[in-house]
Amino acid sequence: MVSDASKTKAAQKKAAAAAKRGGKAAAAAAKKASTSSKAADKVANGIADLQISDRTCTGVLCSHPLSRDIRIESLSVTFHGHDLIVDSELELNYGRRYGLLGLNGCGKSTLLTAIGCRELPIPDHMDIYHLSREIEASDMSALEAVISCDEERLQLEKEAEELAAQDDGGGESLERIYERLDALDAATAEKRAAEILHGLGFDKQMQAKKTRDFSGGWRMRIALARALFMNPTVLLLDEPTNHLGILSDLKRDPLGCGCCHGQISSSLDTIVDLEACVWLEENLKKFERILVVISHSQDFLNGVCTNIIHMQNKKLKLYTGNYDQYVQTRSELEENQMKQYKWEQEQIASMKEYIARFGHGSAKLARQAQSKEKTLAKMERGGLAEKVVRDKVLVFRFTDVGKLPPPVLQFVEVSFGYTPDNLIYKNIDFGVDLDSRIALVGPNGAGKSTLLKLMTGELMPSDGMVRRHNHLRIAQYHQHLAEKLDMEMSALQYMIKEYPGNEEERMRAAVGKFGLSGKAQVMPMKNLSDGQRSRVIFAWLAFRQPQMLLLDEPTNHLDIETIDSLAEALNEWDGGMVLVSHDFRLINQVAHEIWVCANQSVTRWEGDIMEFKQHLKAKAGLSD
Repeated sequence: MVSDASKTKAAQKKAAAAAKRGGKAAAAAAKKASTSSKAADKVANGIADLQISDRTCTGVLCSHPLSRDIRIESLSVTFHGHDLIVDSELELNYGRRYGLLGLNGCGKSTLLTAIGCRELPIPDHMDIYHLSREIEASDMSALEAVISCDEERLQLEKEAEELAAQDDGGGESLERIYERLDALDAATAEKRAAEILHGLGFDKQMQAKKTRDFSGGWRMRIALARALFMNPTVLLLDEPTNHLGILSDLKRDPLGCGCCHGQISSSLDTIVDLEACVWLEENLKKFERILVVISHSQDFLNGVCTNIIHMQNKKLKLYTGNYDQYVQTRSELEENQMKQYKWEQEQIASMKEYIARFGHGSAKLARQAQSKEKTLAKMERGGLAEKVVRDKVLVFRFTDVGKLPPPVLQFVEVSFGYTPDNLIYKNIDFGVDLDSRIALVGPNGAGKSTLLKLMTGELMPSDGMVRRHNHLRIAQYHQHLAEKLDMEMSALQYMIKEYPGNEEERMRAAVGKFGLSGKAQVMPMKNLSDGQRSRVIFAWLAFRQPQMLLLDEPTNHLDIETIDSLAEALNEWDGGMVLVSHDFRLINQVAHEIWVCANQSVTRWEGDIMEFKQHLKAKAGLSD
């Protein structure tokens, strides 16, 4: 028998839920949204099924089927007939956060997709969310799109509404449903979803807008918000901070409604949202289930990860600790392995020489030779240390360009806005010289990429003047340069076409300066990885011998080792640099000054980038 108090509580919860959802109309909208989402999932899953045929995955689940931990042995993954992982082991323990590392092209994303598609033996009771695509464009608001992914809660609320409408008020069944809703924290679902969206850069107005009114970059953020809101048992993220660098058509037309596009340049910038990156890092470091993340940001991996999985030589090796701890542990292990290998090889060579010299000598020497043969056989049976195979280190090189007398690039009382009544910058004054190493930071939409375009002359000031030295050569790197590559051409053919009159050997050397050699230079660029195509772009830019580099998100498709090579090349180069990046570590490696773009101005931050990061954390209420 349900008590009167329980009935009263149930009635109150029903009323609150109805008010929260906005009545039947909102419930119908949520149902429509869920149906639309399922239709999109069906199409996407059909595509995934086609891609599965390109992958072959085998493995044996060795953990208990009801365990919250996953341990798979004899794991092998083949993609297009190419072995990515051979007879290895994957261990994912509940409550741990794993960073998946490896060189570009080793198969990290393929492994993540295989896990997400359950091509590996993962227990059915463990729900998995793999963030692989943006949310579908629909009439749902951003907030509804996040809340609608919680299908169990929506179904329970629907059942509760139906039971409450019955003559007996739903009885014990309704009470059990409300107990489950309490466990799901359903009463705060909308609040939690709004907080997640706010952390990822959505204000209240944007949260209420329809998803079809957002560009793909913002819909990817909504998909990321859904992943965090669902709180799955296994969460798989592939370069999540890349989703926080989005096209700046949103900066001038934030909601993607198209009402401003007639007034702006057709070219696209990239917004780097460092605040959202900091918020995401702080949020993920509190994730208490199983997280597997691929990231090129060492700072992000240090902040989030409790373990590192390293993909190398078709094996998975597990390390305890964050990225810095992994580097230290790996270095120590490889040093010990190298010493052991060297000692064993010296012993083997010595024993083999003795056996060859005295194996057929006197009885005494022959017995000693036989003893050494047995010792050698025992060593081989016990397993010898393998030779340490280090990751191939790419070396980037920019040609030194000498000096130009300052001022090289000067802004004098510059104002700029895409519309006269909405200025991004107002009366800014500064100078950039060839010894400048500047990182631009600031809130979403503050105009960092716009400032780079003012430097190149692609945009002209609304007022004031930008003075450039007559002999200054500027080169700008941005993600959209990849769209200009002819994918049917090889890197070598592309360079010869772009710089006619140069010998093939000179073009080979130019591409080789950025880590592309041999077959990679002559195969069609459609067969290159995104990271390799980025290197082609760097080679193309560097051949112009610029005296100033403007780098807009240069690391998005580069692995950690390649980013370090880029940083080293920039530090050895004698030109000027202005950088926009969400990679705190790269900024820390190469920038001497931090300039904050905000409130229509550009001001110098008195401190380094890590102090600025702490400032962002404190500003967002995320301080340790």
